[in-house]
Amino acid sequence: MPFGVRVMRKVSSTRAFARVAPHVVPAMDRAVHRLSRGKVLLSARMLPGVVLTARGAKSGLPRVTPLACMPEPAGTWLLVGSNFGRPGHPAWTGNLLAHPDAEISWRGESFAVSARMLTGEERAEAWRAALVFWPPYATYQARIEREIRLFRLTRTPPAA
Repeated sequence: MPFGVRVMRKVSSTRAFARVAPHVVPAMDRAVHRLSRGKVLLSARMLPGVVLTARGAKSGLPRVTPLACMPEPAGTWLLVGSNFGRPGHPAWTGNLLAHPDAEISWRGESFAVSARMLTGEERAEAWRAALVFWPPYATYQARIEREIRLFRLTRTPPAA
């Protein structure tokens, strides 16, 4: 494993990172993604990432959120609502629960997706895979009482 990844795993598990990262990382990602016309996410240098555009749960307005993701062999993506190990669910998870039809930008390409929150054994299996993929998720879960939400995004065919 590259040295940078080992360091980032250690740093991202700290409470200090959980306090600072939610304010810094998404803002930087949004700016770089916009400037690169959807081709670059800074955080994707450590973990694969998408830019999710989902309608707000209450407002119905488009909400743009850069997120780490776990690409799956079936051509789907797993999103982990860890919120950096902070107590509340991240807003984007509530948006997907209210409006599961969304859009992602993935490696410079944008397309429609449908999101589904995982439960039961399907969630347990995905959680095990997520912990192998990014072990700090276990630290995040250990410091909070809520169960971290997991979503699977599936590409939807373009509208005719």
